Amino acid sequence: MARDTYDYVIVGAGSAGCVLAGRLSQDPQARVLLIEAGPPDTKPAIRIPAGAWSLMSSEVDWSYTTAPQDALGGRNEPWPRGKTLGGSSSINAQVYLRGDSGDFDGWAALGNEGWSYDAVEPYFKRAEGAGPDLSGHYGGEGPLRLSRLSAPHPLGRGFKDACVERGVESNEGFRRADLLGVGQPLVTQSYRRRWSVADAYLHPVRSRPNLKVLTGALATRVLLDSGLAVGVEYRQDGQELTAHAGSEVILCGGVVNSPQLLMLSGIGPGDHLKAVGVTTILDLPGVGLNLQDHLGVPVQMTMNQAALPDLAAAFLHLLRYYVGHTGALTSNRSEVCAFLKSSPDLEAADLALLFTPPPLPPLWPKPRWVAAEALGIVGRYLPLVPDRFTAGRPHPITIAAMVLRPASVGHIRLASPDPLANPIIQPNYLSDPAGRDLSLLVEGVRTVRSICRSPALASLLAGEWRPGPQVGTDAEIAGYVRRAAVSIKHPVGTCKMGIDGLAVVDPELRVHGVRGLRVVDASIMPVIPRGHMNAPTVMIAEKAADLIARARKRRDDASIG
Repeated sequence: MARDTYDYVIVGAGSAGCVLAGRLSQDPQARVLLIEAGPPDTKPAIRIPAGAWSLMSSEVDWSYTTAPQDALGGRNEPWPRGKTLGGSSSINAQVYLRGDSGDFDGWAALGNEGWSYDAVEPYFKRAEGAGPDLSGHYGGEGPLRLSRLSAPHPLGRGFKDACVERGVESNEGFRRADLLGVGQPLVTQSYRRRWSVADAYLHPVRSRPNLKVLTGALATRVLLDSGLAVGVEYRQDGQELTAHAGSEVILCGGVVNSPQLLMLSGIGPGDHLKAVGVTTILDLPGVGLNLQDHLGVPVQMTMNQAALPDLAAAFLHLLRYYVGHTGALTSNRSEVCAFLKSSPDLEAADLALLFTPPPLPPLWPKPRWVAAEALGIVGRYLPLVPDRFTAGRPHPITIAAMVLRPASVGHIRLASPDPLANPIIQPNYLSDPAGRDLSLLVEGVRTVRSICRSPALASLLAGEWRPGPQVGTDAEIAGYVRRAAVSIKHPVGTCKMGIDGLAVVDPELRVHGVRGLRVVDASIMPVIPRGHMNAPTVMIAEKAADLIARARKRRDDASIG
């Protein structure tokens, strides 16, 4: 079995892994290996901001689905996760929101010293490259480039104005430590192209002689020797290989893959490991628990203006983008956010509304789709064409209501000891005994409807398409929520940081009970932030880079002494 030796072996080239590879390899004496299961990030759609939706279920997506959700009618909810350099930052909606300051103060209050908002804000700023016109709250010199949307949909302005008419304060760009209000968040874009964390931290330093990046390499086990992590086994091109870590193994696989790899390595809840046929090396019961995700329900409104036929729109969008990098394809498709309190006595927002413009046609239309669209256009003038080609399709805007602090908590479990088998993802949506998550989404639907009746937006809309005016009582809306609610794709928490019996890592992100092993990604978040997850994940990795560098210096000083 081939074996190479490095100081740091980083598993997962997602947002956290790219940050660590870039930061740790700044030390020319540190040999760094970055292992990524997916392919390089060369798909053209990755660079196109609106291309995120065409990347789902592609070769750069793990294409996970949840276990059947009892509260959602038994549905298996899709769970896209990035499987390429940049991870989910290469396939996400590029929204940049730190979260509310109280989120991080709450982490610190749980015993995680050094994770208050005042303590982590410098790491946000170190990452941020917001430019002089956006600096102040944001950092201006960091590698992660931030910008405003260049061509937001006109109805987004109507949504913002309608929120203000309903008493929501304006918070354009979200340049405060709290998230209350409505505005257009910054996006991780540069010159109207996606700027992933790989673009920011990894690609500019790929030529460093002390940094090696492997793609198509699936980590299968962390190697342990008397309680010390000494390396990683991985598969690449049909070979079983080993990478030895002289200093640390750092798991950056994310909320699914980091707990999965720990459990495959014998680190996790002993009863579960025994049940699936994995030898328990360390009984660590919290591995895979504490899964939290934002659940949202869409309310869709049709516009009172005619839309171009999809075929014409597809051609026009591509032409505008490739000729001048303008138009609808520069949109991140999640253009405006509103953060609200369901009750005035709350300390922070508990409900968010997310505005999405009308759906776009395929980026690269396939011949059968083009033929069907062409028949539809012709059918408007030739009554002999079958109705299925001539029926008009709605082009709705979507305003999704999202629970920011879900009470429902789930878990990740192994389905088998085979590293190629997808783990069991059980978010337990809408399972909280008090029914708070469901009631808040019902209230969210009513709030969206109220905002859409406000003059600034009502004049631009033709009517409600989903759930429709026939759905009016709380029970009817609750039924719609169960039928239509979807994951907003913000999972966290499955290797939570803390000092209690179910914590997986300590406040320095070291796995409890194992030396030389850390987890650095969204799975360490003890409580889900109120915003989106990419910004705090980058912050976590920036802070971890300092923690790891200081540990190395302590070891070096000790060896000299």
